[in-house]
Amino acid sequence: MSLNRLIDLSDRRLPPVPPPCALVLFGATGDLSRRKILPAIYDLANRGWLPGGFSLTGVGRSPWSREDFIRQTHTAVAAGARTPFRQRVWEQMAAALNYVTGDVADPSVYVSLHQALTRPASERGTAQRRIFYLALPPGVFATVCAQLVASGLAGPASLDDAVGPVTPNGRLRPSGFPKPAQNGAGVGNGAGTAASGDSKLVDEAEAIYGTETAASGDSKLVAEKPFGRDLTSAQGLDQALGEVFRPGDVFRIDHYLGRETVHGMLALRFANQIFEPLWCSQFIDHVQITMSEDIGVGSRANYYDTIGATRDVLQNHLLQLLAFTALEGPGQFRPAFLRAAKEAVLAAARLGGSPAKSCARGQYGAGWQGNLAVRGYREEPGVATGSVTDTYAATKLEVAVDRWRGTPFYLRTGKRLGRRVTEVALVFKQVASGLRSALEAGFEAGAEAGAGAGLTEPADLVGLGAADLGAGLDMSAAGPNALVIRLQPDQGVTLRIGLQVPQTTNQVRPVTVDLTYGHALSEALPDAYEQLLLDVMLGADPLFASAFEAEQSWRLIDQIETYWAGLKTPPEVYPAGTWGPSGADQLLRRDGREWRRP
Repeated sequence: MSLNRLIDLSDRRLPPVPPPCALVLFGATGDLSRRKILPAIYDLANRGWLPGGFSLTGVGRSPWSREDFIRQTHTAVAAGARTPFRQRVWEQMAAALNYVTGDVADPSVYVSLHQALTRPASERGTAQRRIFYLALPPGVFATVCAQLVASGLAGPASLDDAVGPVTPNGRLRPSGFPKPAQNGAGVGNGAGTAASGDSKLVDEAEAIYGTETAASGDSKLVAEKPFGRDLTSAQGLDQALGEVFRPGDVFRIDHYLGRETVHGMLALRFANQIFEPLWCSQFIDHVQITMSEDIGVGSRANYYDTIGATRDVLQNHLLQLLAFTALEGPGQFRPAFLRAAKEAVLAAARLGGSPAKSCARGQYGAGWQGNLAVRGYREEPGVATGSVTDTYAATKLEVAVDRWRGTPFYLRTGKRLGRRVTEVALVFKQVASGLRSALEAGFEAGAEAGAGAGLTEPADLVGLGAADLGAGLDMSAAGPNALVIRLQPDQGVTLRIGLQVPQTTNQVRPVTVDLTYGHALSEALPDAYEQLLLDVMLGADPLFASAFEAEQSWRLIDQIETYWAGLKTPPEVYPAGTWGPSGADQLLRRDGREWRRP
């Protein structure tokens, strides 16, 4: 029997198209759905990547009819779609929409949902594949799962046919598959790798972790970040979800991992011989990972005030970027091995000292965002009086593996900062001081030698040997080299190098070589949510975070949050439009370093 070229991900001749499926979007009236999810679904349809048999049922508390939901979706698509609006595509999408109103804790909502799924199941062939997308706070995930089981819409999960031991966190792991250490000890350059020729290990890994084909179950669950509030709640959520969905059917979504630049980071490093040998502490002084926003909390104030920047961004987005940056070569670039490599990094990560010396927090006050005067966080509608929620968080981490020993990772995120940017910057070590001194002294010695020989004109120096001229360089303006992987707003890569300024006395200045993906590759990059939604529908799982990754992230974040909870002082206030509190600057200055200005 021949393969279906539309759903075989190993065949690159045609873009893969998922089989028929019904998507149920909980939180369909929320900010995330309006800004990201609904426009991404339209863009997938516009690119021809949605299956013909597709339906979308929104669930929300707004008392809307189906027609109201269609109008609201049209507004969201018109405002947020990245592809041109086509009436024919919109009409096809609108015909696939339905809506159920009510509270997710109300059993009657699931009765209505069951009825709403009946028509597309018969007309579009979606009965066998349902995807439940939880664009909701994590506190209600377990409630939704319990109601899905009670109503017969999903689960309970069966692990009877699974092979391999169950780890303490409920995660299935193939026998013999590399297991990350629980701490930094014993994790070396080979952590998370496997021999490329070990096909039995590959088959075992994919039997448990899932392959790149869609055949792992009738129902899937997509959980938005943050996955829990701390380690204990994350483990409780994992257990609750595991009672309904098999491990391979739970997708913990982090839209930063859907960005082409994150995928490209692996290609940049491993497909170019000039980078991989330098990707270690021998050459890299430190790494800075930044996600800054120039906006405030906006309509998310009620929710944001309960979590803050550390839980909202640092725990997931930034630690996932850390894992991708620091991972070892996974042996094979297949989902099971990439995931194991990321798990090894997070298991080896630790604070770079005591919490007092390795983290900083802040809260934006009134200030100027460009030429616009903006209010402070505590004046935002929906924020509690006297709130101590952090809108800025920074930390210093170390990864206790041989490759990164002695190289700190600095992570920062914040709202109302100088500009919107997300980047990973690998800052290289300066030219060795002895060599730098010799180079600078060499020019002076060469100049003196030329003057002593009566050679004062440039033409006179042509016949002078290199040793007489000296390779003297004025390095006073030269900074360290830096390789910067930029995720937003313009996805691409920049390389900061030193070049001699023409017509000067050998002065070296920093120059940036800039490659923007959209310009260099002449390809319109899909939105991260497009890629991740398509992966879920296909059953592909190369980038979604595992339960183990979530728990290791919370292990780090809990240390920071516990320290901050014990402080009697509120977060340091920084003016809107600046680059954060002075405490964050001190975090690096204690090590003789400075934050990059993106």
